Amino acid sequence: MKKLLIHLLLFSTSLVLILACNSDSGNPSDDFDRKAMLENFAQNLIQPAFEDLQTQVNALKTASGNFAQNANSDNLTALQVAWQNAYTSFQFASAYNFGPAGEQGIKKGLSEEIAIFPVSTTKIESAITNNNANFNDFNRDVRGFLAIEYLIFDLDDDNARIITDFSNQNRKDFLANATNNIKTRVDEVLTAWNSTYSNEFINNDGTDVGSSTSQLYNEFVRSYESIKNFKVGLPLGKRPGQTQTEPQLVEAYYSGKSLQMLENHLIAIENIWLGKSKNGNDGIGFKEYLENVEGGSALISSTEDQLAVIKQAINILPDSPRFSAQISTNSDALGYLHTELQRHTRYFKSDMSSLLGIAITFSSGDGD
Repeated sequence: MKKLLIHLLLFSTSLVLILACNSDSGNPSDDFDRKAMLENFAQNLIQPAFEDLQTQVNALKTASGNFAQNANSDNLTALQVAWQNAYTSFQFASAYNFGPAGEQGIKKGLSEEIAIFPVSTTKIESAITNNNANFNDFNRDVRGFLAIEYLIFDLDDDNARIITDFSNQNRKDFLANATNNIKTRVDEVLTAWNSTYSNEFINNDGTDVGSSTSQLYNEFVRSYESIKNFKVGLPLGKRPGQTQTEPQLVEAYYSGKSLQMLENHLIAIENIWLGKSKNGNDGIGFKEYLENVEGGSALISSTEDQLAVIKQAINILPDSPRFSAQISTNSDALGYLHTELQRHTRYFKSDMSSLLGIAITFSSGDGD
């Protein structure tokens, strides 16, 4: 009798294990070709984004050199246009803050190293005065695109003042070094992607922490949240510890290109969702991934409905006055935009994470 009970117990345990295995293998997400998705991202979105960024940064370097050599109105305008093109290009690469663009030693991710805002004008001016700029320390608010923006744009569009300021050789040296620093970091990232990392990324097709899918997904969500938290929430005074609006904390404060950068960043985020390249080729993205998961269709519908609401909220914002000025003159519309961005967070973050079985590995610090 005792042996019979043991055999029955072993049989029951085996049956449970078999059913569990069958259940796992029947999960629709297991049938999804993540490798094909990662290949689309690598070849059609990520590498082209860094290639375009490198091209635009090279143009920025050339324009900064021309201006330093001959600081006149035409060269300043050309430099300002080159900066705008390069920083716009960066919006389409900013979500790929992992792998070669991720943290390495004391270096933070690429976005933190070359696109921190607001910058510290006091530190920048001190570095220029003392001719001791260090682009490898912890003062990330003294370098990158927004430090260059501060140097070459004026809140009053007074280009004559900028040209006069650049009679100072230390200022020219700082501009050259800041531009070279961006170029070095972008070149390093693209070189790695074009050598071995692309294949590593495509073949690391699991969903565990450290997999390419997990890294891409987490940076995608974190990049989206940076729109809500910093590009909109920070100047509106919505971040923890803030007690009032702070218009001067908008992205691209000195150039007045804040709204343009926000719009392009959101386009880049939607492209990742769709798996669509910047030139419009629609491949496999997170949307297609969700189509293979139970409950995915409903989440796709909710996500795209809310994205449409957000885009409409952005479209009603006027190009003039500057985004920073609208913090006070158009506060209701900007508050509405922040609310809708906040409302959308659950779809990209908690709901997608749950359905796809991918853990959120970062903290946004605002309780989302």
